[in-house]
Amino acid sequence: MIKDKAVVVFSGGQDSTTCLFWAKKNYSEVETITFDYGQRHKLEIECAASIAADLGVKQTVLDMSLLSQLAPNALTRHDVDITHEEGQLPNTTVDGRNLLFLSFAAIVAKQIGARHLITGVCETDFSGYPDCRDVFIKSLNVTLNLSMDYNFVVHTPLMWLNKAETWQMSDELGAFDYIRNRTLTCYNGIIGDGCGECPACKLRKAGLDQYLAVRNDSASLKGGAEG
Repeated sequence: MIKDKAVVVFSGGQDSTTCLFWAKKNYSEVETITFDYGQRHKLEIECAASIAADLGVKQTVLDMSLLSQLAPNALTRHDVDITHEEGQLPNTTVDGRNLLFLSFAAIVAKQIGARHLITGVCETDFSGYPDCRDVFIKSLNVTLNLSMDYNFVVHTPLMWLNKAETWQMSDELGAFDYIRNRTLTCYNGIIGDGCGECPACKLRKAGLDQYLAVRNDSASLKGGAEG
C-alpha cells in the first residue's frame, strides 16, 4: 500500500465502486467526490453516500447543476427517452462531463494534499464517449498539473478492461457480491442487477454473464482435477 492520499470520482456505480475498492487497497487515505448534476435519479447520490459510509471514506458532494443547463440530454432530462442509434453517440452523452468532473476533483484534491485522482473511465466499453479515452485522460493530466503547478497522477484502473474483466477485478478485490448488490448502474434507477433493459444494464449483464461463465468453467476444471 502506498502511504499517500487519493481521491476517487465516485457515482456509486459498478465502475467507480470497483475503483474505490482498488484505491482502498493501494492508498493509505482515500476520499470520494460525487457530483450532483441534475442526473435522472437522486438515488445515485444516495447510493454513493451509502457506499462511502459503509467503506468508511469521506464523501464530498459538489453541486454541478449548471451542467444540465449547458448540455441537456437523456441523463439530465426526465422527459427524454434514452436511445442509442448505431454509428452515433448515445443521447446520454454529457459533453465535457469528465473534463469538468476531473478538474473540480483536482481542485478539491489539492486543497487536501492529495496527488492521486482515480476515475472509472474505460476505453474498451466506452460506448463512444470521447472523454473516456486514454488520450483525453493523459492530456488532461498534463493540463491539470500545469494549471495548478501541482503533480497530479490520474489513475484509470479500468481503462483497458471489458465489463467481464471489471467483474473479475471486483472478485479479486473481494468485492464481487457487494458491487453486484449495492451499486447503481441502471439508467432507470434500480440498484443491483437493474432493469435489464437500458443500455447500461445490458452492458453490465453481458459482462457479468461472461465472467460467471468463465468462473464456473474454472471451478469445474479445478474440481475435476482434484477429483
